[in-house]
Amino acid sequence: MRVLGIDPGLAATGYGLVDEAETGYRWVSSGCIRTGPDLPQTRRLEQIFNAILELIRQYRPRSLALEKLFFSRNVRTALQVGEARGIVILAAARSGLELHEYTPLQVKQAVVGYGGAEKGQVQKMIALLLHLPESPAVDDEADALAVAICHLQHRRFAEAVKGRGV
Repeated sequence: MRVLGIDPGLAATGYGLVDEAETGYRWVSSGCIRTGPDLPQTRRLEQIFNAILELIRQYRPRSLALEKLFFSRNVRTALQVGEARGIVILAAARSGLELHEYTPLQVKQAVVGYGGAEKGQVQKMIALLLHLPESPAVDDEADALAVAICHLQHRRFAEAVKGRGV
């Protein structure tokens, strides 16, 4: 199963594609969709939308995992992240993908085993789980990969519970 993980943002939207393999997970692709601050906000959101649609078209994931909006002291940032999330949700709906949302706490627990994990710990675990030579250099990319892994972990757990008749 292939999952597209997204860490939404207006300036940088991280993405990570991860395949589930018999023995774990396999990195497929990852990076950031960057938009210029000199562009109108509508154009920036359009760029994110088009880039997500292109990733879906190119890599054909079965589902999309998205990081939920966390509490932010900066209202402007929270609104921009919310708008970017909306664009990602629309792209998933338009493409017919299953959408799964996870809080940062759920992501950290699934990847590191501890909800209070630091960014560096998450990045190291991503490199370990995906057999990468080094941790992703950009936080948004690492977070997107972590969201994808989180979904695959939750999916495995749900299937295990269902298989046991619990």
